[in-house]
Amino acid sequence: MRFIHTADLHLGKRLHDVPLLEDQIYMLDELRRLAVERAADAVVIAGDVYQSSSPPSEAMSAFDGFVTALAAEGIRVFAISGNHDSERRVSYLASLVRGSGIYVSERFTGALQQFTLTDGHGEIVVSLLPFVKPITVRRCFPDEVIESYQDAAAAVLRHSPIDTAKRNILVCHQFITGAELAGSEELSVGGVENIDAALFGDFDYVALGHIHRAQRVGRDTVRYAGSPLKYSLAEAAHKKSAAVVDMGAKGEVSIELVPLTPLHDVREVEGFLDEIMRMPYSEDYVRVTVYDELVPPDARVTVTTVFPNLLRFEVRNSKTGAAAESVEPQDVENKSVEALFCDFFSMQNNGIQPNEEQLALIRRVLSESGEEEE
Repeated sequence: MRFIHTADLHLGKRLHDVPLLEDQIYMLDELRRLAVERAADAVVIAGDVYQSSSPPSEAMSAFDGFVTALAAEGIRVFAISGNHDSERRVSYLASLVRGSGIYVSERFTGALQQFTLTDGHGEIVVSLLPFVKPITVRRCFPDEVIESYQDAAAAVLRHSPIDTAKRNILVCHQFITGAELAGSEELSVGGVENIDAALFGDFDYVALGHIHRAQRVGRDTVRYAGSPLKYSLAEAAHKKSAAVVDMGAKGEVSIELVPLTPLHDVREVEGFLDEIMRMPYSEDYVRVTVYDELVPPDARVTVTTVFPNLLRFEVRNSKTGAAAESVEPQDVENKSVEALFCDFFSMQNNGIQPNEEQLALIRRVLSESGEEEE
């Protein structure tokens, strides 16, 4: 059996208030093409299908179109809800679409949802475990002590018989101890979500979601696919991929990470302003950092002629120090000359605002030049 492992689609997400749905639809089609080209039997989506529990209708339509297109190619889909999803919304009509080869986690009732497939090596059991909190599992097993995420996962597995003679795949959306964060995840503080990978010893492959950086945890076959797109500037240097997993006979698993190419990349651009202005036009999502000692107050607007999808503009020079001083987006045309002067003064003086004497001077200059405030 061959399947594509992905996760954390976050359909409907915005990056610095920039809508990403066009990029996400493009990436979904990349995943579909990969599944078709590699003759995959299934696509596994390990949670966080949507960015929120109430996704926009366009995001829902995008996911519907994706799974429908896969089903039309005869490719099965296994998907679970993550911590961002509404369990009810993701599982809506789950029983009806199952006949089309689309298997979606339903409302959690205390045990894994299991589906059996067959290939030339025998049976493969795919177990779905949506994101669950200890309180959710505690309601299912009121007589057991369940205080942590570790306790919760252990209880679910105890109440879900696993035939280790067969090949077993677990699809799970949790934080596994030792995983390296990407920077765009939303996790509880203090490590309370941690689950030990040792719990998954009975599974031949564990398809994880929740962490946006692709990685193995403990062994090769316990793996986060990572998000297919970069969802923060902290991920600018990351390489996004999908895992192509081949399961042969019991104990035979091979994994290939296939790079994914986005419609627009997320990246960092640094240099002196005149250098940046000579760079090729790009619609990538960028953070621009300039090194100039004197930065024109309209520099940010000027940079958008080269990088229209500018997310952040920062200055790093002898006045701002080693750490970049952020210059928030401003609409220069709608600001007074005095306000622009204050912004410029602050930017050049490590955040210090002009004093009353300096303001009086600029007001006098403006008055004499006919640029008085309205």
